[in-house]
Formats: sequence, structure tokens, C-alpha cells
Amino acid sequence: MANVGDRASLEVLRDTRVGLFLDGGGELGEVLLPLREMPASWEIGGFLEVFIYCDSEDRPVATMKYPKVMPGEFGYLEVLASTGVGAFLDWGLPKDLLLPFGEQKSRIEVGRSYVVRVHVDETSGRIIASQRIGRFLSQERPVLKVGEEVDLILYGKTELGYKAIVNEEYSGLLFANEVFRRLRAGERTKGYVVQVRGDGKIDLSLYAPGRARVEEMEERLLAELRKRGGTWDLCDSSPPEAIHAALGISKKVFKRATGALFRKRMIAIEEDGIRLLEDEDWSPEEEG
Repeated sequence: MANVGDRASLEVLRDTRVGLFLDGGGELGEVLLPLREMPASWEIGGFLEVFIYCDSEDRPVATMKYPKVMPGEFGYLEVLASTGVGAFLDWGLPKDLLLPFGEQKSRIEVGRSYVVRVHVDETSGRIIASQRIGRFLSQERPVLKVGEEVDLILYGKTELGYKAIVNEEYSGLLFANEVFRRLRAGERTKGYVVQVRGDGKIDLSLYAPGRARVEEMEERLLAELRKRGGTWDLCDSSPPEAIHAALGISKKVFKRATGALFRKRMIAIEEDGIRLLEDEDWSPEEEG
């Protein structure tokens, strides 16, 4: 049985001048697939894959399109209009998505985008959006390991750092003093678990821990050297601020990565920078 907010395969019951009527079963009954949404080929008794939502009169209606964010998911959506009942967001369907006043946490501006959770409202049965992210995050202690890679959606900033949705389920924080690049609300990125605190909140890092982080930085340094023609004026004597600005890492991690590349005979460390080495830079005696 299909419900509002589902993607479902529904049987075609009949053809009318306003579109096809599909069998929603149960409480939905017949669901209209409007004329403008009809596919090029179909047949009575056949099945069509559709998404079910409500029209402006709260009647179930079908569409062949996928919304930008499915119910049960978080997304970053643009505000198209602000009205007496709330804001309307662009989620890729003919009918825009309502963000009611009661679900707003900040001043909403038309033309800006916000992180929201899309869900079916239990009271009205409509699909709506909410800015109250914390309400939809698990309060149970996460089963995550230190160093584990996770998916992040950034949705807020505090004095301590950047709030993130972890694996679409938990709450986490990237500390500001450990972030060395510009982040934006709604950004999706990979992160790593630093620790899981007693309250279930997760401390995060954008960088892989330990050796994995150094190996990642080795690859970045080699790519940057190739891009710059084989030399770079960044070196062990460069100020920490210059290293942060160029690579978003601490001087300690930079020195570990350059040291590892030097030992592998892939770079030379000179007084005024680092240089990419090719095979011919090493004599047979040195290689032996």
C-alpha cells in the first residue's frame, strides 16, 4: 500500500482529459497523474513508477519526477517565496515545499538556501520542511569507531565550530581551531570520528587520523608540485600560517608528509622550498 511521500509503482486504472488515474490502494484510492506529467508510453493495467505528494488542495497527486530531497532526508533548498503561512522552497516538483513558520529557526530570506529536514507531518498528512534539525537526530549513543570515515552535512555554526549531521542520523561538531578552509552551510563532505562523547555527540575532523592523514597529504603535495612545474617555495622553515593558508594543515603534519616523501626519494627538501624528483635525479650509487 502506497502513502504520501512514497516512491511507488502504481497500476494505471483509466485515462481522462486531466490525466491518468492510478491505483494508490488503501486510504489513497485513485491518484491523479496530471496530463503534463504523463509519459510518452503507457497502457491501462500497466504500472508506472511515481512519487506521491499533495496538491494545493491537499489531494494526493502523482509525479514522474524525483524531488530534490525525499521525505526522511536532509537537504539544502532555496527559498522561492515567503507568505502568510510560511516559506516555500524549491524541491524540484510542480508544487513548492512548505517550510511553516513553526518549523523555522532563523529569519528566512527569499533567494537564500537553508538546511532542512523533509518529512510527512503527522497532523496534516502533508509533506513539509523543518529547520529544527536536532529534533530528527538520534539521541542514542552512536556505534562509531575513532578514525571511522563518515558523511557530513554542515548545518550551523557556533563559537566552538561547525555543527554537522553525521551519516544522516547523528549530531557532530567540527572544532573551528582545527578547520583551515572555508566551509558553508549545506556542504556535504567526508569527515572522521575523533571521539564519541558521553552525551552521544561526536567530535569530528576533516582529516584522516594518524598515518592515513599523512598519506593523504603526501598525495596532495605531489599533485601540487606537478601542478607548479616541480618546485614550491613552501618548506620546513615556512611560517605555520603560510602552511595553513596553502594546505589547511598544521606545520607538524606538513613536516611529516615531506619527510616521508623525502625518505621515499620522491622530493628534495631545500633551503628555499621543496622539489619534485624524477628517477634520473638519483644516481646508481645512491639507489644501491
